[in-house]
Amino acid sequence: MDIVLLFPGQGSQKPGMGKDLAEAFPAARAVFEEADRVLGVPLSTLCFEGPDAELTSTQNAQPALLAHGAAAWAVLRDRARAHVRAAAGHSLGEFTAYHAADALSLADALRVVRRRGELMYQSGVERPGAMAAVMGLAAADVEAVCAAAREEGAGLVVPANYNTAEQLVISGETAAVERAMALAKERGAKRAIRLNVSGAFHTPLMDVATSGLRAALDAAALADPAFPVYSNVTTGPVCASAEARERLVQQLTSPVRWTELMAKLAAAYPGALFVELGPGTVLANLAKRIAPNIQTAPGGTVADIEQLLQRIA
Repeated sequence: MDIVLLFPGQGSQKPGMGKDLAEAFPAARAVFEEADRVLGVPLSTLCFEGPDAELTSTQNAQPALLAHGAAAWAVLRDRARAHVRAAAGHSLGEFTAYHAADALSLADALRVVRRRGELMYQSGVERPGAMAAVMGLAAADVEAVCAAAREEGAGLVVPANYNTAEQLVISGETAAVERAMALAKERGAKRAIRLNVSGAFHTPLMDVATSGLRAALDAAALADPAFPVYSNVTTGPVCASAEARERLVQQLTSPVRWTELMAKLAAAYPGALFVELGPGTVLANLAKRIAPNIQTAPGGTVADIEQLLQRIA
């Protein structure tokens, strides 16, 4: 059995995440204990109990999601490792993918994403912005409404996440995002709704965070991944640490091209099982819309992991 690992990004976090894994599996519990020790904060308590508002804060959500994905992988690793052909993660999840591929130790990965979350939050304070999900419009139409809003002088707004052919996220200065939302509805979008985020992620407004993230990555021991990790920026496989470092920095100010990335993975590994490690099934659901014939499986709970262990020969 071929396996492709998928790791979710910010927005998938929820109180209770990983708690049953930590209670059932010593390997998962060890991941959360290391996260608490490395970060010097009770991250495990925040994951297991909340409160939701604190868990959702960017600097907490990012290491929390990485810890949950790493904990699930720690349980599966011995049985699944020989079957893994590639991995990918949505935004923050790309860092978890590099950890799973042995490119980043757990401690380094936690430190880097905690710093990434802090930098992104600070960027949102220094250069405020907003994000909105647009459903029911093709990518070309969303790109057109963003361009129209910019040309009207509303400010900077660009597509930030290409999640499926007709589910995109736009990001930028608040007035520009609001104007693009109105234009999208005029053009026939089914929905255009603001997201609860602290800044204009994946836009040039995040460029104030790039030097800090680069420094955090330079301080980490980043090795070549043991299997290809597909880049949000290029949508292609990354097999060398130097390129990984560059792509992870570029990701801050570049759109997440998830639709194209998943289409490439589905074409490269047509018979693989795509396993989402983390809370929820956001990426599995997107995958089914992008490439309806692929097989997916969740991997965020004890029940999920037990089913996966039974499927892996």
